[in-house]
Amino acid sequence: MASSIHCVSCSGFSFLMVGRFLQSGVTPRSLHSSGRRLHAASAAVAIRFRPLYVLLGTGGGYAGYKQYEDYKDRQLQRRGIDVPPRVANTWEVAIYKSVPTRLLSRAWGRLNQVELPTWLRKPVYSLYIWTFGVNMKEAAVEDLHHYRNLSEFFRRKLKPQARPVCDSHCVISPSDGKILHFGRVKNCEVEQVKGVTYSLESFLGPQNWTENLPITKTSFQDQLVTKEGNELYHCVIYLAPGDYHCFHSPTDWNVYHRRHFPGSLMSVNPGVARWIKELFCYNERVVLTGGWKHGFFSLTAVGATNVGSIRIYFDRDLQTNSPRYSKGSHNDMSYVTNNNQDGIVMRKGEQLGEFNLGSTIVLIFEAPKDFTFNLKAGQKIHFGEAVGSM
Repeated sequence: MASSIHCVSCSGFSFLMVGRFLQSGVTPRSLHSSGRRLHAASAAVAIRFRPLYVLLGTGGGYAGYKQYEDYKDRQLQRRGIDVPPRVANTWEVAIYKSVPTRLLSRAWGRLNQVELPTWLRKPVYSLYIWTFGVNMKEAAVEDLHHYRNLSEFFRRKLKPQARPVCDSHCVISPSDGKILHFGRVKNCEVEQVKGVTYSLESFLGPQNWTENLPITKTSFQDQLVTKEGNELYHCVIYLAPGDYHCFHSPTDWNVYHRRHFPGSLMSVNPGVARWIKELFCYNERVVLTGGWKHGFFSLTAVGATNVGSIRIYFDRDLQTNSPRYSKGSHNDMSYVTNNNQDGIVMRKGEQLGEFNLGSTIVLIFEAPKDFTFNLKAGQKIHFGEAVGSM
């Protein structure tokens, strides 16, 4: 189709050029030579753009196919049939990663900053509210005309009483969202959803934030456990586009170190998380590590498609989805200095950061063996509600 449109447009352009050449007294030979040059230039343009068409067409078509497969799986699950995860092949992951999601996410971020005319704000935001089920009665400002652009609307604040913080449990949910998985970390592998895992070391990166301490344990998982008799636990929370986009401190802890992994920005919705093994290791993420009263504690904000922007309120140097970083690398920031051995002190429920759209929060922490989760897989949870306690 694109080729035929291209040919028609080239033919029309050629006829127009012929008429002008005849009026100006151009000879047939020079006309033929000009036509050949025009055809060569048009062919060069077609060759230059064709890979983009193939890339977008292939990626879009395959994404549509996967959505259809996910829809069929959801229908089976509603009927009580357990559907085993269909893990993607290497070539399938390569096709998905070839889609320029970082570039598209940067473009989406710029679009979000465009100020909307006052008369257009209510129709645009109302459509979003209807599509994703946003509860504006919880917003600190319910008037849709107040939000100048989509970015301000996504990052809207809540009324103080909308999310009471649970005092009876030591770990609370840092955000609104859906519980994808939780439990103990086993054999240095973490489950992103049931049956699909990722490497703990690949996710957090090399343990050089404690490089001054002697390492006497062999496995990466054992190195993170600082107290005898403790275990390592994890919890994965998926933020949908309609959820509250800010995240908070899940407990009282000290943040010692920040590690930023530039990477892909693939979708992190539950269907894709069931499909791509080590999805969270491929995607851009910001890992905050530190300690709480029971030992090691970490919170990781994972980016996703159209969510290249991850903001940490106390870290102004952090810049995510920036072209200056290359995939596969990481950069570190220590919050511990000679004058500040405590790092960044966070209190349970304190504001920590925000996404520009839905994404994922991963908690990995050390706790005694009698720690129990107050959760069910797949449940909806709000910021401030209990995750677990001893």
